[in-house]
Amino acid sequence: MSELSQRDAVRKSLMEQLLLKGADVPCFTDLIDKYMELWDIDSLLNADIKKRGVTYQAPSSVGVMMWKRNPSVKERVMINRQMLSILRHLKITTEEVSDALINDIL
Repeated sequence: MSELSQRDAVRKSLMEQLLLKGADVPCFTDLIDKYMELWDIDSLLNADIKKRGVTYQAPSSVGVMMWKRNPSVKERVMINRQMLSILRHLKITTEEVSDALINDIL
């Protein structure tokens, strides 16, 4: 599944969960949009980690090459924490997945 189609599938799934809860109102759909913005940022951070690794070499202020931690790792943890917070706020959990969605998957 391509990145875009996976993104679309996740957004659709989240919107369906809101609809089934009767909570598809602007304040909650806005949270889904914020979740998807975080999804995009997470994807960019993941791409950076794959490209540069958890640590990378860069010149210090005096020109000596040294290993540095990739800040994308720490940022990704914070982004994922916020994404999970949104899901918790919307009460979207693995225990509460709609039977209709499970049947679609199977």
